[in-house]
Amino acid sequence: MEHKVERLLVNYKTLEEFKKFKEYGLQELSMLDDLEANIIENDSESPFYGIYFADKLVARMSLYKRNARFDKYFEPKQDFLVLWKLEVLPDFQKKGLGTSLVAFAKAFGLPIKTNPRVQSHEFWKNMGFKPAEYDMERDFGENPLLWHPAGL
Repeated sequence: MEHKVERLLVNYKTLEEFKKFKEYGLQELSMLDDLEANIIENDSESPFYGIYFADKLVARMSLYKRNARFDKYFEPKQDFLVLWKLEVLPDFQKKGLGTSLVAFAKAFGLPIKTNPRVQSHEFWKNMGFKPAEYDMERDFGENPLLWHPAGL
């Protein structure tokens, strides 16, 4: 199945498509608020990337860069990516779409932090992510997984 990852446009069509995903929440609603306040044009930089199949959004993730000064995970401190809301619609799972999204994120060459959803640990392990050493103050009950580019 041929697929390419693209940055999603911030518009009502994209937000409508997001409603099909389980993890529909605050981030989407804040985008909706921005849209309704007319701040966002179609070309604005969305933190979401996705894969379309026949004009339908079937996989997506949120990916954004954090500055090294917010880094509490990597040694030495450095810029890193936060990847979350990785989700593939049920009919399109096990077709390599999640792997393509993660490969796209890795291609930036920065370390990546993610908080896996329940029952997705095997996927992340296969993608080369490792558990962060748990830190009660930092992690607030999350179980962050980390990935480092080779040589870092």
